[in-house]
Amino acid sequence: MKDQVNDRTDQYGGSLENRCRFALEIVKAISDEIGPDRVGIRLSPFADYMESGDSNPKALGLYMAEALNKYGILYCHMVEPRMKTVGEKCDCPHSLVPVRNAFMGTFILDAPLNKYNRNTFYISDPVVGYTDYPFLETAA
Repeated sequence: MKDQVNDRTDQYGGSLENRCRFALEIVKAISDEIGPDRVGIRLSPFADYMESGDSNPKALGLYMAEALNKYGILYCHMVEPRMKTVGEKCDCPHSLVPVRNAFMGTFILDAPLNKYNRNTFYISDPVVGYTDYPFLETAA
């Protein structure tokens, strides 16, 4: 789906719509076969590992969220954009809020994890270490 790796010149390449076509055809086929209430998708429009980014990841994520609505699938699991550290400051230039607002079904994100304390790894104390981290607060 990303324009930095999709260099096709047929109906599956070029425009944003064409680059997303194959994924949406798969979602439709699976939904038709087993029902949309048993289908989910995981997307990572902001990931750019191994030079596989997109020139406009926000538009890619937004387009897919809106296009997926017509299939009524169970969920969309979106990988959050990575923060970038510049000096002492962390910055995240992208937001999933517009994508979340566009997708009408269940929207799943990876929760922020607690910072680990390596000094408590593999110790015999049953109270300190893996079991004493704060619990994830969930929205009601």
